[in-house]
Amino acid sequence: MPTTAAEPTRRVPSGPDAVPASGRHTARVRRAQRARDWARRAPLLPALVFLIVVTQLPFLATVVFSFTRWNALAPDNRGFAAFGNYVAVFTDPAMRSSVITTVLLTVTVVLVSLLLGLGLALLLDRGFRGRGIVRTLLITPFLVVPVASALLWKHALFNASYGLLNGALTWIWGLFGSDNPPQPDWMTDSPLAAVEVSLIWQWTPFMMLILLAGLQSRATDAVEAARMDGASAFDVFRYLTLPHLRRYLELAALLGTIYVVQNFDAVFTLTSGGLGTANLPYTIYQTFYQAHDYGQASAQGVVVVLCSLLVATFALRTVSSLLREEVSR
Repeated sequence: MPTTAAEPTRRVPSGPDAVPASGRHTARVRRAQRARDWARRAPLLPALVFLIVVTQLPFLATVVFSFTRWNALAPDNRGFAAFGNYVAVFTDPAMRSSVITTVLLTVTVVLVSLLLGLGLALLLDRGFRGRGIVRTLLITPFLVVPVASALLWKHALFNASYGLLNGALTWIWGLFGSDNPPQPDWMTDSPLAAVEVSLIWQWTPFMMLILLAGLQSRATDAVEAARMDGASAFDVFRYLTLPHLRRYLELAALLGTIYVVQNFDAVFTLTSGGLGTANLPYTIYQTFYQAHDYGQASAQGVVVVLCSLLVATFALRTVSSLLREEVSR
C-alpha cells in the first residue's frame, strides 16, 4: 500500500491557561460590545461633566456651608456649627410660617390650575373652527417670562389707581349711575390671593397641555362604543376619560408642585414677601441677602432641595409608568 505523509497535528493548549475557542469568541464579542457602548456614550461625556460642574459642585458647596457658622455681620464668629443651622431652621418661627405659606400657595395654585386646565383641555379636544388660534392664545401665558407676568398683574390689573380690575368696577358701577364704585387695594387686602391668581394664570396652560395630550392618546373606539350604547357625556367622562387621565393628572400635579414650590418671582415682585406671603425661596433670600447668614441660608436651601427631590421622585415614577404603558400598546 502507498504510504502518505503524516499530517501535522495542531497543538491544543493545555493546562490552567488554556482558553476554549468559544470562550475567546465570547470575550471578543464582549470587548466589541463595550467599545460600541463607549462610542455611544462618549459624545455625552462633555454634557455630563458640564452638568456636574454647574449643578452638583455648587450643591456640594452649599452642603458644606450648611454645617458652618458663617454670618457676614459677625466675621469673627465663624467656624464649624455641626447641626446647629439645621436646628435653627426647624425651630425658627419665620421658617415655620413660610412652610405653611408655601403649602397653602402650592396646593391652591396646583389644584385650581389643574381644574381649569382640565376644563380647557376638554374644550380643545372638541373640533371647532379656529381651534388652533384659540389653543395658541391659551398657551401664551405660560410662555411669558415669570417676572414680566408678575409685573403685568401688579401694574396693569391689581393697581388700585389705574388697574384694569378697578377700572372694570368703575365702569360697571357707572352703568347703574353710581359715582362711588368700590376700589379695593388687591395686593394689600388679599396679598396671598393676589399671588395665587397670578400663578394660576401662568400655570393653567401647562396643566392644559399635559391633559390635552392625555385626552388625545385615549382610544376613540371605546368612547364611540359607549356613546352607541346610550352613555351620556357625563358617563363617558366619569367611567372612561377620567380613569384614562389619572396618570396625566398625577404627572401634572407633581410637576406643578415642583415648580410652584420653588417660585420666587411672583412673591418678590407683587408683595416683596410682606403681609404673610413669604414662601420658602423668599425666606432663603431674606436670610442670605438681608440677614447675611450664609450658613443658615445654606441649611434652608438643602432642606428645600431634599423636599423637592421627594416630590420629583414620585414625578419620575409617574413618567416611567406612562412610558411603559405607551410602549406596551
